[in-house]
Amino acid sequence: MPVSTPTSTLFLPVRVFIFLVRLPIFAAITLSYFLALQCLPLGSLFKKAMLWAILGVPGIWWVDLQVDGVKKGSLAKHSPRLPKPSNIIASSFTSPIDALYLAAIFDPIFTASYTTTRLVHRISLLRAILRALSPPQSRPPPGTALTDLGTLLRDHPNRIIVVFPETTTTNGRGILPFSPSLLTAPPKTRIFPISVRYTPTDITTPVPRAYWAFLWNLLSRPTHCIRVRIAEYVYNNPSLNEEYPYPQKVTPTPPSESTYKTNYFETLPSSSEAEDVIPSRKASGVNNRDITTDEKRLLEKVSEALARLGRVKRVGLGVKDKVAFVEAWGRQHHRSLRWLR
Repeated sequence: MPVSTPTSTLFLPVRVFIFLVRLPIFAAITLSYFLALQCLPLGSLFKKAMLWAILGVPGIWWVDLQVDGVKKGSLAKHSPRLPKPSNIIASSFTSPIDALYLAAIFDPIFTASYTTTRLVHRISLLRAILRALSPPQSRPPPGTALTDLGTLLRDHPNRIIVVFPETTTTNGRGILPFSPSLLTAPPKTRIFPISVRYTPTDITTPVPRAYWAFLWNLLSRPTHCIRVRIAEYVYNNPSLNEEYPYPQKVTPTPPSESTYKTNYFETLPSSSEAEDVIPSRKASGVNNRDITTDEKRLLEKVSEALARLGRVKRVGLGVKDKVAFVEAWGRQHHRSLRWLR
C-alpha cells in the first residue's frame, strides 16, 4: 500500500510553492536529457552529471552509503566490495528513483525480470523508471526479445548488469518472492545485493500509474535522503559461496506496542519462520521442480541479504497477489471518486 507521511496543514502553502518552482525545472532537465542528450555521444561523465542534476532538483542531496564489513571512512581501501564491470547488481525495487540513482553511480545495463521465465529483457533507463510506475507483469509481452545474464555479460564485459528480482515495486516494507532470472548468472560472476531506501518513504510507488502523487511527493518536499546498503557479493556457485556465509535466518523485529501510528499487521508475530524464507513458489509463478536445491539456496542468500539490509521481512505475496490487490485498489478508488461526485 502507498506510504503517506504526516505533514502540517500550515506547511501546505510552502509545499505548493516549492512544487510549482521545481516542476518546470525538473521537467526541462528530464525531458532534455531523455529526448536529446541521452542519444548524443557526450561521454559517461557528462551523462552522470545530468543524472545527478535530475536528482538534485527534487532535493535528493544526501546519500547514506554503507557496505557490509567496511567501516565508515575506509571505503577506498575496500574497492573489491563494490560492484564493478562484469558484475551483477540485485537491487530492491521501490521507486523510479532506484534506477535513476543506480544509473548515476554505476552506468549499468538495466533488465526486466518475470516470474515465469529465467530469461531477462534488456531495457533502457527510461523504461526502468517507467516500469516502477507500471502495472506488474508475470509474463513478458508477446514479441519481447529475451536473453540470459550470461549472454549480456559476454556481449558487454565493461558494463554492470542490474536485475530487479522482485519484478515489481513494493512500499519498502517487505521483500517479495524472487523471479529465477538470477539463476542464469555465470558461476564466477559476483552478484551484489543492494538495498535502496528513502526518507521520507512516500516517494515509493507500490501502486501503478500514480504519476502525479509521485511527482507531488518528490518535488514538494525540501529534501530527500537515500539510504544505500551493499551486501557482500555471492556467486551462482555453492562451492564459492561457502567462503562468504550469510546468516541463516533474519532476526525478526520484536513487536512494538500498538498505537494509532502503528501498522497493526507489523505488531503480529509471524505464524511460521519458514513462511518468511522463500515461500511456496505458487505465488511467484515458478515451479519448484524447475529449481534445484543449490539454485534455491542462491535466491535465499540474495533475498536474506536484501531483507537484512532493509531491516524488513520476506513475504509470501507474489506478482499474482499484487495484480489482485491493484484491481481491488482501483475499484475502491473509483467508488471514492463516484461518492465525491
